[in-house]
Amino acid sequence: MADRPKFFDDLAGVAGGAMSAFAGLREELGAMVRARVDEAVRRLDLVKREEFDAFAELARRAKAEVETLRARVALLESHAPITNALPEKKDSLPPETETTPLDVE
Repeated sequence: MADRPKFFDDLAGVAGGAMSAFAGLREELGAMVRARVDEAVRRLDLVKREEFDAFAELARRAKAEVETLRARVALLESHAPITNALPEKKDSLPPETETTPLDVE
């Protein structure tokens, strides 16, 4: 019966070694998957979440500024109506600037 505990000790040692090998394999596999995903993201020209959030914040601020400027323009227009200072829009170009087909030689 003295052999039985040694057998179980050896079996436990082998099992422990196998578990540490599997843990290392798992970490290496995870690193490989991350590398492949990063490569796919670069190939697809996707943006990272941080960059997307930064651009979304920039767009939000720009939209707020546009709304503020629209309100200011409306207020200014209500105080001083715009006269017809701009030339009227013409439907066609003057004869000297009308486009003609190019001569192809």
